[in-house]
Amino acid sequence: MVVPNLCQAAFAMLRQIEPIIVLEQLGSTLFDTALQMVVWDRCANATDPGHSSEDAQQKAMTDFYMINNLIIQLTPIFPALFLARLSDRGRRKAPIVSPLTGYLLSRVILLLVVVLKLPLQVMFAAGTVLGLSGGFTAYWPGVMTLASLGSTAADRSKVLMKVEFMYGLAGVVGSLASGHLFHLYSSSLGHGTILLIISTLLHLLCLLHSIFLLQVKGVSDGEPEENRHLLLRASTNSSVVEAPVEINRVNVSLLFVAAILYDFAVGGAIEVLGAFVLRAPLSWNATLVGYGNAAGCVIFLTSYIGVIGFRRCCSDTSLILIGMVSFAVGIYFMSFVTTTLTFYLARALTLFALIPMTTIRSLLSQQVPASSCGMTLTFLQLALKFASLAYIPAFTKIYQGTLDWFPGFVFTLASIFTVLGMTPISIIGCRSPQRWQYEKI
Repeated sequence: MVVPNLCQAAFAMLRQIEPIIVLEQLGSTLFDTALQMVVWDRCANATDPGHSSEDAQQKAMTDFYMINNLIIQLTPIFPALFLARLSDRGRRKAPIVSPLTGYLLSRVILLLVVVLKLPLQVMFAAGTVLGLSGGFTAYWPGVMTLASLGSTAADRSKVLMKVEFMYGLAGVVGSLASGHLFHLYSSSLGHGTILLIISTLLHLLCLLHSIFLLQVKGVSDGEPEENRHLLLRASTNSSVVEAPVEINRVNVSLLFVAAILYDFAVGGAIEVLGAFVLRAPLSWNATLVGYGNAAGCVIFLTSYIGVIGFRRCCSDTSLILIGMVSFAVGIYFMSFVTTTLTFYLARALTLFALIPMTTIRSLLSQQVPASSCGMTLTFLQLALKFASLAYIPAFTKIYQGTLDWFPGFVFTLASIFTVLGMTPISIIGCRSPQRWQYEKI
């Protein structure tokens, strides 16, 4: 009886969303390292009058990422909204299967670029395919929705934090392995080919799992309204509070400003960090790139551990400020990084950097009636998408313009924007100091 029970338990676990989260994140971290190294290698022969060969290589690499990231940020907007609508109508798998298809195709395209020596610009088509499939914009809310539907209201916050924790842990494992896999080489296959084959197979397995094994809870007419519109609310990780009758327009406006400024700072800094670690004096290879990406994934773990610890004694606004201070200090220190050790010290200072956006979404859901919650969070997501139109090219061009005298200037600039984002949060805390308290857990 023991063996059949174990088999049933294992099969039941396979039908949950967690295996998909792990497989997708493992595949994505392998892909990210591969793409970073392939772009760096393809830009090695770039030239730019008046600049050194290394600066020209940096400019070519950051120009590629600027265009590619703009495509990935903007093309998923309408497909993600369409997939969200399908999910609310009962097709819960749609926001999972469609993006996973896009992920698989984009990985296949990069593999073909490497094997067939295709132009690097072909990856812009891969970004377009990924965006039209919904991309991460549709995938992650879909994941959080299924995780929410599979839990009780009392356990939902813990379940969502577990999902985030698994996502971060898988990212750490995949990133640590990615650099070593990149160096695997044979006479017929160049560097990175085996890494990309493994990444592609992981995404194929993930897609097949989502189609044939993943079990979802359907939507019926009798399903509670709370569960029918979880798609945009699932990632808030907020405790249950009574929704207000009217929209608190002042607080909503302040939260929007804080979110945009913070996203501007974080997105802009991360935009150029990948190129920054490849230039002198760091001059990382693929193994160190993988370790660096793993350090970024660790922030998922430390941020949610921080939420669990701080929420016992801190208000929501205090949580946001703790996260913003963590990022502002760490990214300012990054401006002066010259060794691998100091890079990890700077990364360690940003260990709570993911707390602010999650908590801001939680606070927003408390400022509006329940009927407007989904729309408000949708508007926030759209505002952040359009903000990327500004910070992606702005930080890229500033970085390129300061390569000769202060390459880390963009990180100082990101720190300044983070401090500016702390102002509206401080105003909210002063206006209603007793309101924003988490329930004790």
